[in-house]
Amino acid sequence: MIQVKNLSKEFKLSKQKRKEMGDEFKDVKIFKAVDNISFECSPGKIFGLIGPNGAGKTTTLRMIATMLKPTSGSISISGFDTMHNAQEVRKQIGFMTGQTALYDRLTPTEMVKYISDLHGIDHNTFEKRKNELFSSLDMTSFAERRIGQLSTGMKQKTSIVRTIIHDPPVMIFDEPTSGLDIMTSRAIMDLIRRCKEEGKTVIFSTHRMGEINQVCDDIAIIFGGKLFCNDPLEKFKAEMTKDNFEDEFIVRIEEA
Repeated sequence: MIQVKNLSKEFKLSKQKRKEMGDEFKDVKIFKAVDNISFECSPGKIFGLIGPNGAGKTTTLRMIATMLKPTSGSISISGFDTMHNAQEVRKQIGFMTGQTALYDRLTPTEMVKYISDLHGIDHNTFEKRKNELFSSLDMTSFAERRIGQLSTGMKQKTSIVRTIIHDPPVMIFDEPTSGLDIMTSRAIMDLIRRCKEEGKTVIFSTHRMGEINQVCDDIAIIFGGKLFCNDPLEKFKAEMTKDNFEDEFIVRIEEA
């Protein structure tokens, strides 16, 4: 379970940062990236968080993952508060992003073993889970090659296993299919479905509206740091005024 209540995040902008962001920010010293949002993600369901670039998606997910501290509001993960029980929260979550950030000199096996050791997983459990995951993602052929020699898709598969080797009950996917080929994207989408089937709590951020339609139970639209939609996907579909998700999303953002 993920519970987000009245969550906000502000950043102080340096003169250089204001210059980089453009004229509309030249007099802005405090930028509110996330503005008083609330939502819940339940076990066995996939919660889709969508919005254009700079809407506040990644900032929200990084706060949930304890990578950033909220300016105000609260986040609870499986009953643990992210501010007061950050270490326990990290045991509960798997955080996957499109940016793999792997060690090029390690092999996929070594990379996953390193993360497994950090979580205190015993050797037999590690071997069993690693073998299952490597097999399901067709990774055995490159399991002992150095990561620096792998393709983008191979690296992303390694990142998948690294993220879920400790079998966390809560999964956070931040645009995990961005820039990937069809086969690797499909493997990730299959993984997201399996997480739901296993009763995990899943929050999924993506730019691809078709992916939302494929897997999500609930949907929220974030824009300018605010939530403008937070409904079951079926309710969203029933209220659509356009023929497809992409057009409906654009209309909702323009209205916002």
